Amino acid sequence: MSMPQTVQRTIDAIWRIESAKLIAGLARMLRDLGAAEDLAQDVLVTALERWPETGIPDNPGAWLMTAAKRRAIDLIRRNKKQSEKYEELGRSGATFTEDEADLAMEGEVGDDLLRLIFATCHPSLSQEARVALTLRLLGGLTTEEIARAFLLAESTIAQRIVRAKRTLSAQRAAFEVPTDKEELKARLTAVFEVIYLMFNEGYAATSGGSWTRPLLCQEALRLGRILAEVAPAEPEVHGLVALMEIQSSRLRTRVNAAGEPILLMDQNRALWDHLLIRRGLAALERAQSLGQPLGPYALQASIAACHARACTAADTDWVRIAALYEALLRIMPSPVVELNRAVAIAMAFGPAFGLQLIDELMDMQALRDYHLLPSVRGDLLAKLGRMDEAREAFERAAMLTSNAPERELMLRRAADCHSD
Repeated sequence: MSMPQTVQRTIDAIWRIESAKLIAGLARMLRDLGAAEDLAQDVLVTALERWPETGIPDNPGAWLMTAAKRRAIDLIRRNKKQSEKYEELGRSGATFTEDEADLAMEGEVGDDLLRLIFATCHPSLSQEARVALTLRLLGGLTTEEIARAFLLAESTIAQRIVRAKRTLSAQRAAFEVPTDKEELKARLTAVFEVIYLMFNEGYAATSGGSWTRPLLCQEALRLGRILAEVAPAEPEVHGLVALMEIQSSRLRTRVNAAGEPILLMDQNRALWDHLLIRRGLAALERAQSLGQPLGPYALQASIAACHARACTAADTDWVRIAALYEALLRIMPSPVVELNRAVAIAMAFGPAFGLQLIDELMDMQALRDYHLLPSVRGDLLAKLGRMDEAREAFERAAMLTSNAPERELMLRRAADCHSD
């Protein structure tokens, strides 16, 4: 008998929320990322078998963690080489109740996630491997979703993830935040990147049925705040936190009651979370106070601050935003930054100027299948009254995106071009 769809959807949602914490806790116990992921999957299978009959527990995260820890202890017991570790864990786990697991999820496990991020940012891994592994384990994305996000074959992403896990195992990577200052500093750039990737996947989901995943944003922001305490003298950690705080302030206005996307210029700014904005501006001031040139995250936070300070969309200082994107482009050359700069110039100096820059990007290989390029182009064409061309651009954007609500938005904008 097939599982009721509502139960399946609920279990899928629980897995999205809890899987990273589960894998992080198991990795700390087992010191083996592959084994941790396998055990986590085994526990999920058990949940899929039991919960439709017994009902979903009141605290599903605690249930999964308790079941996973018991299996980890069994695995260590079978491994004679780790018998001492087993005895230690066995003593601590003999009275490990669901209530205790719940407390662990709220406290100790948070540190486990940070440990896991530092492990996935091991110097022996390539940047591509770090990104793929982080999105898989911490972002909860499937291999197929990651492949679509990076416009690569699913087999390529799968191989990267497998090789990365083997490398970490061969290197006997420690699942700890480095205590040595030099080693910590050497990994920080990669850690910043993966935390922001995690946040960005929550802010604008690559695929699936929801445009945002707020819990993923919250987790990334929490980890960023912890990291700011670990490395308080690093300006970029405060820039990263500032960026995530300010962007998080808009989350509840990014979709309407039906889950449909609301673009930045159409959002109700009165509903932005002003506490998060104040925290973000304070973190940005802290980054600036350290007396070093602003890095990529602090510059992006400065751009976000321009939006946060504008009481209405019409009050936005687009000239300053364009200048900040120019500065960002100099230190972090990127086709996506060029696209955003073109948007800012269009808003500051008119759609014709922006369209000229956008057209220069159309043949750029890296943006050829990037859905936001035709989306931006369609918006500028519509503002110039070139409706047929705008419709075609929005239809192409709809074809390229893997996110269902965003696809519907692009199709609606294409249909609006018909009616004008």
